[in-house]
Amino acid sequence: MLTGKNRSYLRGEANSLNPIVHVGKDGITESVIEQLDEALEDHELLKVRILESTGRTTRSAAEELATATGSEVVQVIGGIAVLFRQRDEDSNFKL
Repeated sequence: MLTGKNRSYLRGEANSLNPIVHVGKDGITESVIEQLDEALEDHELLKVRILESTGRTTRSAAEELATATGSEVVQVIGGIAVLFRQRDEDSNFKL
């Protein structure tokens, strides 16, 4: 579970990132979850673009993605969600 200070730190780190995963009109599919899982393993912190054509709010889609990948939602602004999953070893982020 992230504290307020951790979220603030991660928001600052995510500021310069570009979205890596895009959720389109097909919504949250198994392939999107697999792609996100691999990206989290590589990057730990990333942005996800959730298009309006999914028919869901960005917050609900972000929470479903976080649950499916074992990550945490750091921030949701507009159609962008920031997700974080810390690696057990060799982490880039010291929380």
